[in-house]
Amino acid sequence: MHTPTTLLMIRPVSFGFNPQTAGSNAFQSRDAEQQQVQDKALLEFDGFVNTLRAHGVEVIVINDTPAPHTPDAIFPNNWISFHSTGDILLYPMQAENRRLERREDIINQLEDEFKVRHVIDLSRFEAENKFLEGTGSMVLNREDKLAYACLSPRTDIDVLNIFCEQTGYQPIVFHAYDQNNQPIYHTNVMMCIADRYVVICLDSITDAKEREAVVASFYQTNKSIFDITFDQMNHFAGNMLEVFNQNGESLLVMSASAYHSLSERQIATLQQFSRIVYADIPTIERNGGGSVRCMMAEVRLPVL
Repeated sequence: MHTPTTLLMIRPVSFGFNPQTAGSNAFQSRDAEQQQVQDKALLEFDGFVNTLRAHGVEVIVINDTPAPHTPDAIFPNNWISFHSTGDILLYPMQAENRRLERREDIINQLEDEFKVRHVIDLSRFEAENKFLEGTGSMVLNREDKLAYACLSPRTDIDVLNIFCEQTGYQPIVFHAYDQNNQPIYHTNVMMCIADRYVVICLDSITDAKEREAVVASFYQTNKSIFDITFDQMNHFAGNMLEVFNQNGESLLVMSASAYHSLSERQIATLQQFSRIVYADIPTIERNGGGSVRCMMAEVRLPVL
């Protein structure tokens, strides 16, 4: 029986294309009318939250603030992570306007419900131009304390090592590239780790030794491997998250784009492990360059 997952999600007030992140995010493209983009994103966000709640998932929704302007606030998993030890980690972000997403009032609000032991703030590394964008930069195997990370302008090995020292995780580091040989900006667009399986685009790890080491770690931790193609990755099939509802049932959450990119056989096999839940969020995916995984921060703190 798994402990039910609690998710933190940030409801957008000024979502839109962020030129400060577009340079390193090949998944982003700009829709013309940005006010329309916010309106559509809000509908997509609310629909997604309703879908999660309808499947018995606990979701804490906090509204974004109109000022300062934070077009990517809908993706909280990049600036904060919550751990069963009671620790909260804050992360260094590459884009200056994304640093404004870090909000103490959110932590204060969660302290009414959850036990917070320490807040470990790694944002000081921004002064050295070193970044580690939370569970975007790292995909965590929390049970076995492994932190998978593909290095990129947004994922620095020095900060990763400090995260691991602070939390007792072991880093598994590699390089990953898209089909155009561009570095993949966040690890969580090319892989997802669940309790009994992993979804990953192995073709993106071009170095044979690095790929072997990653695959070996999955065998050592008894994970079945679901290998996805570049095309499926480009439809955000790597950007999934396993969550557990109030009944302890495993749900694999993905976008409609990701779901429709999968073959019937892949869907049938995944459903042997988890119930698939998907939400249609095309405006968020196009303009933000991130999908459902980026929108959910798991609150794994002990309950008061």
